[in-house]
Amino acid sequence: MFFNFLPKEYSFFDLLEKQTFFATEAAKALKAVVANGAVSEEGLKKLQDIEHEGDEVTHTILEQLDKTFITPIDREDIHALAKEIDDIIDMTCTIVSRMKVYKITRKDKYLIEFADIIEESINGVVCAIKGMRNMKNVKTIYMACVEVNRLENVGDKKRDQALSDLFENEKDAIEIIKWKEIYQEAETILDICEDVTNVVESILVKNA
Repeated sequence: MFFNFLPKEYSFFDLLEKQTFFATEAAKALKAVVANGAVSEEGLKKLQDIEHEGDEVTHTILEQLDKTFITPIDREDIHALAKEIDDIIDMTCTIVSRMKVYKITRKDKYLIEFADIIEESINGVVCAIKGMRNMKNVKTIYMACVEVNRLENVGDKKRDQALSDLFENEKDAIEIIKWKEIYQEAETILDICEDVTNVVESILVKNA
């Protein structure tokens, strides 16, 4: 079972949920950027600000792990969740940074589709993390984890489709290099979302 022997003013679940909030904000910002097709200074700064706020929450979690004697779940699981969720935010920001550096100025249907899938997957992560507050939510948590896994598979197929199209139709080698990296980074976000839910599932097994 989950334990709640934490100071009233402090909760690891609150902080993990706060992390997922910034992950959803990053996903929304990514969607806005790819829908526009080019990265403005304002768009990049917004992602960087979200990344910075997410980093602060991550640091708080890690600091409190060192100070807290009793945690609601195993401390290594909290550490893993915090790191993986932080990686989701970081990689989302990385994609936008790459688009800016590579001077991407056109809309890309595959990246737009990826942004939608990423947002859906992060929503699944949010559901799984929120559900951990109460073991009675085990069915809901597992359903969220299954959905994130499904979306990771969708992402694999989308990446392969995008790369196939890229290699078949793009003649500029530099453009191929740019878009290949961006597509792979987009799919990596889905991999990380799945990593989060894998940790959640292991927590459920340990606390069954």
